Amino acid sequence: MPRVELGLRENLAQFALLVAINAFVGAMVGLERSTLPLIGAEDFGLSSNAAVLSFIVAFGAAKALTNLAAGSAADRLGRRRLLIAGWALALPVPVLVALAPSWGWIVAANVLLGVNQGLAWSMTVVMKIDLVGPRRRGFALGLNEAAGYGGVALSAALTGLLAAEFAPREVLVIAGVAIALVALGASMLFVRDTADHVALEQSRYADAEQPTAPSLRAAFKDASWRVPALRSCSQAGLVNNLNDALAWGLVPLFLAAHGATLAQVGIVAGIYPAVWGLGQILAGHVSDRVGRKPLIVTGMLVQAAALALLAASTGAFALAVLAAALLGIGTALVYPTLVAAISDAVTPVARVSAIGIYRFWRDAGYVAGGLVAGVAADLLGFGGAIAVVAGLTAASGLWVLVDLPARKGRRHGESLPWKRPESPPGRLSLRDSSV
Repeated sequence: MPRVELGLRENLAQFALLVAINAFVGAMVGLERSTLPLIGAEDFGLSSNAAVLSFIVAFGAAKALTNLAAGSAADRLGRRRLLIAGWALALPVPVLVALAPSWGWIVAANVLLGVNQGLAWSMTVVMKIDLVGPRRRGFALGLNEAAGYGGVALSAALTGLLAAEFAPREVLVIAGVAIALVALGASMLFVRDTADHVALEQSRYADAEQPTAPSLRAAFKDASWRVPALRSCSQAGLVNNLNDALAWGLVPLFLAAHGATLAQVGIVAGIYPAVWGLGQILAGHVSDRVGRKPLIVTGMLVQAAALALLAASTGAFALAVLAAALLGIGTALVYPTLVAAISDAVTPVARVSAIGIYRFWRDAGYVAGGLVAGVAADLLGFGGAIAVVAGLTAASGLWVLVDLPARKGRRHGESLPWKRPESPPGRLSLRDSSV
């Protein structure tokens, strides 16, 4: 049996494999970025923006609830099993899209896609954190999210370009089948579970009062509102994905309404997650050195500025490209840093529950975003809807500024402390929560 060690270098082969699989996770959802809103309007004749964005609401609700369930199930069933289950559930998605006689089938396909993303992405995130230990957690998460959103970007851009030459639905279906089959095979044949790595890291907490995972109810209360380090991250994650839902579902319609071609829509849809994906590697590394809070606050405010620019652009392609790049920069600063901040604040045995609850709130942002963007667009127009979301994003950044505890008394590059203040019985076992 191979020796169990913590660290990126010590687990490089498994880590690299999980990075590659997460690129496929991202590519699976990226297929829809530049095509599905247009399929709804063109193939199914949907005239209401709220109706078109219903697929994002279904996706977000399914993914959020799956994240919540996966957090408590991972310790019982194993990370690897949930990863494989996630990819098995992805296989019917392109089939449903191909055969869909009505938009309801597309919505149903996105329920399965949400479950796929909730299981597969959650497990790749948690398994990488398990492997690397505390010292390079931000960097590891940056690599993970970079791979995932690099997959989103490449997939979105390619499907947009191919949809200009072929039927958008055919492009989505063929690529979806290929991605799901390759990722499922790799997960079954090569991925190993990381339970032993969790046990090794937890064993270093000689003084921990909580050797077992907390109950879901107790963990949910802590991560949602009782603990400032967790609740501020949860709300920021929700608002981040609220504006991502707008970028996914409304921006293609906004650009098309102002005369953009399918190729131009694909370029804008690809630039945003491309910058987001690549920027996360540096952001994760920097957050390990300077702390999580500065990057989260800055990132949320940059996202708000990008959306304000987009709202004022009247669909001009050059300004849309600039706004997409700025939105990607802001999201890159925020996305891996939030997960790292959650991981910093709890012990290893409580980590999967805390991350699952955070990801529940974060992906509930897709539900909120689909509803807010769709209804606001019907009432205020595309520009008005984008401006509303820009305001919510700025408010979220200010919330983090006020509520998230600041990092105290650590030199840059220090590992996080092992000892934490005592936690009441039944609650998440917390570390020193300054980030």
